[in-house]
Amino acid sequence: MKIHFLGTAASEGFPNVFCRCDACLTARKLGGKNIRTRASVIVDDSWKFDYSADSQMQALRDQIDMGRIEHLLVTHTHYDHFYPNDLISRIEGFAHGTKHPLRIYGNDLAMYHARKALEKFEGARFSFQRMMPFQPVAIGSALVTPLLADHDPMETCLIYCVEKDGKAVLYGNDTGWFPDETWAWLKGRKIDLAILDCTHGNTGDKKQRGHMSVETILEVQNVFNQEQILTEEGRIYVTHFTHNSGLQHDDWMRIFEPYGIGVAYDGLIVHI
Repeated sequence: MKIHFLGTAASEGFPNVFCRCDACLTARKLGGKNIRTRASVIVDDSWKFDYSADSQMQALRDQIDMGRIEHLLVTHTHYDHFYPNDLISRIEGFAHGTKHPLRIYGNDLAMYHARKALEKFEGARFSFQRMMPFQPVAIGSALVTPLLADHDPMETCLIYCVEKDGKAVLYGNDTGWFPDETWAWLKGRKIDLAILDCTHGNTGDKKQRGHMSVETILEVQNVFNQEQILTEEGRIYVTHFTHNSGLQHDDWMRIFEPYGIGVAYDGLIVHI
């Protein structure tokens, strides 16, 4: 599988364009991997996780043909993860040469917002499928299982395990320490790549709620190792960074490199 990180920032972006904190000022000055847009990845050029308002700019920056996207998996409806009105650009008359519908998957609230924005274009351009936690769904040649996240107590937020071509990717974004039900599902599984939310820096909390911190990531890695969840060649990549951490890309690298954990940046491509 080809994993292409389009965005690796938390909801406000990094730097936050309205912010004058030291981290944002430094990121603007350094540029490069320190400039982060809202978190999303594309798998095998045809699957996308989440759709923020940054998606169009990300596609132009990385020369992504968004017309090839067949499946859109939505984790939750926070604005930095799902902005369905932007998908109106895909309708007939605006977008030419796109024949297949974009299949949108997510929880019931995501389906409500998707259909509110796009229902009149359902059929040739869009289709919708509600996802239920721990109920696997065959999508193309893959098996996709939605898992529970610990994120917004007012929404059934999801993370996803995608099993495709003999490999398994865990897209764990946004979430804090996994709920017990998710841990129970993961134990006994084999994951080749885990993409994990590391919004916060050093908080001292090994089981951070809502979003993960450095210490939470390391504790997740400990459990993965104890339960042999990661394959022998398996690896964790961290993403979804906030400027409030005060950490630049090189700072994240210094923290995680000793543990063999990869630090994602906008435009990174990983093959498994």
